[in-house]
Amino acid sequence: MRLLVISDTHGDENALRRAVEAQPDASVVIHLGDGLREAESVAAAFPDREFHLIRGNNDGGTEHSQPAGELLVRGGRRLFLTHGHRYRVKWGLYNALCAAREQDADVLLFGHTHRPLMDYEDGLYLMNPGSLGYGGSCGILDITPAGIVPSLLRLEGGHLVRERS
Repeated sequence: MRLLVISDTHGDENALRRAVEAQPDASVVIHLGDGLREAESVAAAFPDREFHLIRGNNDGGTEHSQPAGELLVRGGRRLFLTHGHRYRVKWGLYNALCAAREQDADVLLFGHTHRPLMDYEDGLYLMNPGSLGYGGSCGILDITPAGIVPSLLRLEGGHLVRERS
């Protein structure tokens, strides 16, 4: 199972649409906030994909009904989704890590900092896809019977290019 992980599009619906189109094998698309307006529009354009949308600090409060966080179970793995601002991820990951561990998560997915990050800490995968709107980066999470394989990608033209494994 392939999941496309995106955050912080900040109004760039074109980049979001290109990223989704560039990953036809991603049956699940996760948008981690700060771009719900375009994420809702793109989700409507791809009814064959499963979208999970998280509200970020720049997504307003009342016009969007999306949650600020979610525990998602796919492929037998527990994914904790958050934008990250409520856990103060710009100043460190301790609070977000604790929240993910409280949920018994296998993966912590967050945004907010606009800086891509991929790490593994004591049985927990961490991924921040960076900002698709400002930096052109996003992530892929492959969940296989053998395990979890995270990748960071950069949107170049209409293609997603692997940054590092």
